[in-house]
Amino acid sequence: MAIKTIIIDDEQNARENLKLILTDFCKDVEVVAEAGSAEEARALITEHKPNLLFLDINMPNEDGFELLASIAEKNFSVIFITAHNQFALKALKAGAIDYIEKPIDIEDLQTAVSKIKVEEGSTVDFEMIKTLLDGYKNERKAETIAVPTLSGYEILKAEDIVHLEADESYTRIFLADGSKCVSSMTIARYEKVLDVNTFFRVHKSHIINTKHHLKEFNRHDGNMAIMDTGDVIPVARRKLSGFISAIKTF
Repeated sequence: MAIKTIIIDDEQNARENLKLILTDFCKDVEVVAEAGSAEEARALITEHKPNLLFLDINMPNEDGFELLASIAEKNFSVIFITAHNQFALKALKAGAIDYIEKPIDIEDLQTAVSKIKVEEGSTVDFEMIKTLLDGYKNERKAETIAVPTLSGYEILKAEDIVHLEADESYTRIFLADGSKCVSSMTIARYEKVLDVNTFFRVHKSHIINTKHHLKEFNRHDGNMAIMDTGDVIPVARRKLSGFISAIKTF
């Protein structure tokens, strides 16, 4: 079944470019309408009842967040489009929905579209979105990430995360208070999601918080990152150059 889609972006060239890419590389997507503003989009959503919105975040008058807030029945999924790489949006990517950055990467686009299941209706947890976006719009200093759990999502502050460890297809997240949680996301996904100015993947199985919790780097005992919790994390030889460059920036 085709995924009925509306593209919402105030830039006409951006709408046309996305439509061409979808036509060539996402055959299941049927673009039924395009909108250049939130006001125009509301009418088109009512008329076409889409399965999916490609929604630009930064638009004049009403942005994409305000548009979503104004719609009572959200029987659709959402993929945000943004030219900015804010951490709060990365948290969304680790949670219930996706976003793609401009310029659009075809593989990222295909991955996002592959998650859309028409028969299930909306796959978006709008309450989680509201929690995260309230923080984004208020420019909170406390950066957060949504971690999928069996019961929903656990919202963690980035500064509280000491390190992450791969556990087959899961990821164990170790926190400053000594607790930990298990996420169904792979560590490779978290490497893409987490802020590169705070986190660094030092090993195929480990990501560490270099900004808040790295205490020492010991080269004499096999290249080990020592965290302020006492945890000792190996730094792979092939990661050494990038790691040393990263910690020199702080």
